[in-house]
Amino acid sequence: MISKNIKIFLAGHKGMVGSAIFSKLKKDGYKNIITVSKKKLNLLDQNKVEKFLKIKKPQIVIIAAAKVGGILANNNFKANFIYENITIQSNIIHGSYLSGVKNLIFLGSSCIYPKKAKQPIKESYFMTGPLEETNDAYSIAKIAGAKMCMEYSNQYKLNYKTLMPANMFGINDNYDLKSSHFFSALTKKIHLAKINNKKTVTLWGNGKAKRELLYVEDFADACVFFMRKKTKENFINIGSGLEKSIEEFAKFIMKKLNVNLKIKYDLSKPNGMKRKKLDLSISNKYGWKAKTKLEDAFKKVYSEYLKLK
Repeated sequence: MISKNIKIFLAGHKGMVGSAIFSKLKKDGYKNIITVSKKKLNLLDQNKVEKFLKIKKPQIVIIAAAKVGGILANNNFKANFIYENITIQSNIIHGSYLSGVKNLIFLGSSCIYPKKAKQPIKESYFMTGPLEETNDAYSIAKIAGAKMCMEYSNQYKLNYKTLMPANMFGINDNYDLKSSHFFSALTKKIHLAKINNKKTVTLWGNGKAKRELLYVEDFADACVFFMRKKTKENFINIGSGLEKSIEEFAKFIMKKLNVNLKIKYDLSKPNGMKRKKLDLSISNKYGWKAKTKLEDAFKKVYSEYLKLK
């Protein structure tokens, strides 16, 4: 049993995922959560990160800090995505090792798996084939982080785990259509079409690509669950089992917003992987399952989105 007074450094506590993990840790009674703003600590600066970790001496580190974005941002800014993510995660993982941290959780991504991986995707498919080209730079950075955790665990006898979430959405999501993930982009597009009395909404690609959607609070729950849990695996998929096509998700949002729009398709935009559904056998084996229904999660998230207007 982990003490509620254990020192936990949560990197990236202001983002969608990090803020959800922070809330979950607080809710569960953890009293010693270390956070730091970008202004006070530049995670791209190796010396400053190592110094920070040696001074603070956390016992557990959770890496939620990353440069993230949707399919367009990933495709257009590959240099930024690969440099910033590899640098941030390497600084924290190596700095954690140097400061004596035995337990670390790294947030991976389902995009690390091969483009043509068999479905549902098992953890064992890692590094077995070519990646989806539109976000390969981000994927390679995440692969490097996962591999780094794996090898540091093996060589230095540490417990550095990587959790691979399905596509996520939730409170504090990004709604910039140029850089957002698909579900928040769909929400904004359909909302704007409704309030502006439009008759159509345009989806990127052909709308047939299938995605598994995970509510960020469920992922935060998984992070804290596996932070407490000893596992022989240090590479674990986290998903909901909820899979729909992009078009089906658009229709779900239209139904919830009580609007009927004609769907148009922008075939000049990429589809991404045809299907991306995770095999959840390992996480389920340890007793973890997502709890939140899509309808309930969407109600919370849309209510928060309206407050941003």
